[in-house]
Amino acid sequence: MEDSAIIDLFFERSEQAVAELQQKYGAAVRKTAGNLLRDRQDAEECVNDTYLRVWNSIPPQRPDFLGSFVCRITRNLAVSMLRSKTAAKRNHELDLVLGELEACIPSPVNVEADYEVKELTEEINRFLSRLSYDDRFLFVRRYWYADSVGDIAAEMKIPENRVSVRLFRLREILRKTLQKEGLLA
Repeated sequence: MEDSAIIDLFFERSEQAVAELQQKYGAAVRKTAGNLLRDRQDAEECVNDTYLRVWNSIPPQRPDFLGSFVCRITRNLAVSMLRSKTAAKRNHELDLVLGELEACIPSPVNVEADYEVKELTEEINRFLSRLSYDDRFLFVRRYWYADSVGDIAAEMKIPENRVSVRLFRLREILRKTLQKEGLLA
């Protein structure tokens, strides 16, 4: 079913909207939650919360890209769950992913105003738009969806080492770009 038809079902408040959403984007939602949370029970809770949040968001919102909208909700919910559950214990994979980006993206503490955050977001979007499809796929899968290097390598049918090296080079390009634009010291 097309995204617009699913959104129309949400506007009609039809329960079939959630079923169609699950059918079309359920795998992506489960994978995103699972990659970030690394706990089956937490991931299931996040998936269910995602569908509830989408139900409560549409209407009034009418997203242009339903898949991105749903995955963003999933990611935000998963990160919120991690923050609340990892006060005492840390999520190693998320720490690893965020640690890789630490050198090329300033921490929120250093960003003094919303304007600077918006500027940073726009520059990262420009950076992504200049990348080849494969490089953008690598970067987004790793740093947005928190896919493991092994999963990315398997999906792209390339060696893990090549993925790691390419990610390192992309981070370096991003770091230099942000330094050039004055968004990173």
